[in-house]
Amino acid sequence: MSRMKTHDVQSTPGEEMVFAPSASFAEKSLISSVDEYKKMWKKSIERPDEFWGEMAENIDWFKKWDKVEEFDFKDNLFIRYFDGGRLNASYNCLDRHLKGWRRNKAALIWQGEPLEDSKTYTYLQLHSEVCKFANVLKGMGVKKGDRVSVYLPMIPEL
Repeated sequence: MSRMKTHDVQSTPGEEMVFAPSASFAEKSLISSVDEYKKMWKKSIERPDEFWGEMAENIDWFKKWDKVEEFDFKDNLFIRYFDGGRLNASYNCLDRHLKGWRRNKAALIWQGEPLEDSKTYTYLQLHSEVCKFANVLKGMGVKKGDRVSVYLPMIPEL
């Protein structure tokens, strides 16, 4: 399979483009075939608690959930997912990868315009930047549970 530059790909409305993965890429994929995908999709529709419970096992939980989903669309409108569970998104996206072989692998690849503007952070480098920013927030008096909104331009530090 030849490699295309992204700016060489053009599409026409209604045209379906399919790019087959290389054999080595396909071997490492989490879903090995279209049939497997269809089975997973069917399970997600027919047995959603079981399916999403299995998917949730792929991330680290500080406290496992009591119930995968609970909802009421008739009387008292509410939707709850993984009720009673506790997790930390930052830990799952970053910290857990510092323990093993990923620590020096690319965690964030930023591509700017012009295309020559780019920046790559390993998990270890990104962790260092996140800790610096966390300390800035702490220094400003931000505490656990506070909500913070930050507006930044489209830069890798975002």
